[in-house]
Amino acid sequence: MRTERNLTRRLDRVFARLDREPERPAHIDVPRMSRHRVVLFTATLAFYLAIVWAVVITSWLVRLDWQVMFFRPYQQWPQIHAFLDYYVVLGQRGPTAVMVAAWLGWRSWRQHTLRPLLTLATSLLLLNMTVGAAKLGMGRLGPHYATVIGSNEMGLGGDIFPSGHTANAVVTWGILAYLASTPRARRWLSALSAITALGVGLTTVYLGTHWLSDVLLGWAAGLLILLALPWFEPLIAKAETALFDLRDRWRARRGRPVPEPAVLTPVVLRPRVTPTEQQAPAREPVASTRASRGLAHLAPGPHTTRSERTPVTPAGSRRPPHADHRLPRGTQPARPLTGG
Repeated sequence: MRTERNLTRRLDRVFARLDREPERPAHIDVPRMSRHRVVLFTATLAFYLAIVWAVVITSWLVRLDWQVMFFRPYQQWPQIHAFLDYYVVLGQRGPTAVMVAAWLGWRSWRQHTLRPLLTLATSLLLLNMTVGAAKLGMGRLGPHYATVIGSNEMGLGGDIFPSGHTANAVVTWGILAYLASTPRARRWLSALSAITALGVGLTTVYLGTHWLSDVLLGWAAGLLILLALPWFEPLIAKAETALFDLRDRWRARRGRPVPEPAVLTPVVLRPRVTPTEQQAPAREPVASTRASRGLAHLAPGPHTTRSERTPVTPAGSRRPPHADHRLPRGTQPARPLTGG
């Protein structure tokens, strides 16, 4: 009884809290722009601008680019060249977008929300706008098309700075960690996406398709997009609502029933059974067992069970005859009187 009272009180508290709080979708976990995220965004932006300035003024970073290029990593370890040719595909826009969109599409279908797909589309749109504009604006040539040794190769009509493969790997695989449903999954996916993006950037340096500074700027560009995504969450929510309204109007025109919103149903909790109660079940009285066995010999009609009847006190002693209580020798037990 005490356990049932405690469960009833807990359920009353839960339903009272639900009545006070506004109704929110249970599947949406919108990350907010916390102070820690703002600090990271500011530091990453400062790093981005520092890399651009170091390349523009042809600083030590440009000299390091040329030293790595003359080192020719693809000639130092030729045994891994074939593997890295396939690994770098993890940074290409088309294959990675298809793979991640398939997974997020399945999640959207299971959770009845468009937020995963809309978040992916928003991040890719921001990536194309920011990285594409930086590539065309700075016009840097790659290592294979360099003209003057030691120069920064800026403003010559190239599209290599920052690295698109690296930025795409950061955004495309990092979006899985951004949309993770649990903190543990977010930590694991963050580590996995960081390792993947790090490997893709270094692979482009190994293959000689990018300068080292291109990769550094690509990492910063992709991280800026991931850190800025919470600012676009209200826009994503409005777009999702507009798309669902459009779907409902289209269904109404075709005469199809519009799905009603999900209603929160209370969950009835049962009292927990202790191990002692499971090991020692209650025994039924012998009288009820005998009554149940005798039900087959009763006449058809409504009958009452033995437990529902009025208890009757038996007459006489219920003790069995003891061995010491014997009749005197020569006497016989009295016979019962019978009529007739």
